Amino acid sequence: MSSKSFSLSEDWVVVVLGLAIVFLALFGIIVPKPGFNWNNWADLENKVFSGTNLLAVMQQFIVLFITAIVGAVLLQKSVKSLLVVFPSIYVLTIIALILAGNAVVKEYNLEAVIFSLGIGLLISNFFNLPEWFKSALSTELYVKIGLVLLGTTVIFRDILTAGSLGLIQALIVVVSVWYFAFWICKKLKIDKEMSLMLSSAVSICGVSAAIATSGAIKGDSKKLSYIISLVLITAIPMMIFMPYIAEFLGLSQQVTGAWLGGSIDTTGAVVASGSLVGDEALKISTIVKFSQNVLLGIAAFFISIYWTYSKSVDEETKKEKPTLRIIWDRFPKFVVGFVFASLLFSFVVSKETNDLVKSSLKSLQGLWFALAFTSIGLETNFKDLFKQDNKKPLYAFLIAQTFNIIITLVIALLLFD
Repeated sequence: MSSKSFSLSEDWVVVVLGLAIVFLALFGIIVPKPGFNWNNWADLENKVFSGTNLLAVMQQFIVLFITAIVGAVLLQKSVKSLLVVFPSIYVLTIIALILAGNAVVKEYNLEAVIFSLGIGLLISNFFNLPEWFKSALSTELYVKIGLVLLGTTVIFRDILTAGSLGLIQALIVVVSVWYFAFWICKKLKIDKEMSLMLSSAVSICGVSAAIATSGAIKGDSKKLSYIISLVLITAIPMMIFMPYIAEFLGLSQQVTGAWLGGSIDTTGAVVASGSLVGDEALKISTIVKFSQNVLLGIAAFFISIYWTYSKSVDEETKKEKPTLRIIWDRFPKFVVGFVFASLLFSFVVSKETNDLVKSSLKSLQGLWFALAFTSIGLETNFKDLFKQDNKKPLYAFLIAQTFNIIITLVIALLLFD
């Protein structure tokens, strides 16, 4: 989330790191994929904990650890803290992968990200983690590296086909949900600064939108932190239950993917939820979410204009007028990495090479997502929702999110059914 300069912004670091992993695989440095499937204790001992499998787990750890360290150096974060934190969340994530690999668990379609999230939540809500530990968690970094790798599995012509529908859906959802959320905030007499951040978060793309809006209006960091907490916590039940609701309603994978991508606020939760349904739902949900992400820069630009020229805003300090640079600064750069990887594997990489590397890259992609959700769990505290002074924004967020879920389902049915 850092934006100290063009070269050090997190999204550009993500593009560099994600594509580095891709090109290393294409040049022959293929990380083996460990297996976590087991039926009984004998399987667990002979397969999951076999020497060969543990070696593959260790090789993945080395690649990811080096990547995380390079990322920390480029983002000027503490490497010393990372030396403790990353191995810790990696071990917790491996435990989640082992739990999710059980045959009984697989019957209930429970993915590793749910277990990694649950383990993180248990630890964070029952133990007081030190601030240096939490500050070393890089949730967005891990999610976005995984998304760049996801680009290797999405054929570009599918983005063009589904992306046009995704963009239409995104425009309708973003505009309608944003104005509804802002109207609810006004009715509940929530201050305009909080209202703008909350409306953007619930309508566009969650954490990234809240951060972009806060940057555009020079928002209060405490208010921003609360909005981010709301986004992360409400994404959890949506991520888990919406796929089952979609199955109950008999929705197709395309409609389900469009529904998930348009209504769940965090990209990582969209990916996790889409993966619970199937490959097609994962692809459509990701494309729809990217369509909303593309609107982030435009939304930040108009919010900046509104904040600058609104007569009701406190004018003690003159607001900086928005420029084209703001649009570019707010644009999620990891989309560039995703599209590049997709173009590369659609038109350049041969089928034979793709067959050699796709299993390894898909495994690494899933591991980055699982690490991100372990991190989300570790940095989330449910107590924040129940503070007396935070109830109005909570009510506004939940009402707007309910409207978002309903309107997005209707539009998804109209466009993707």
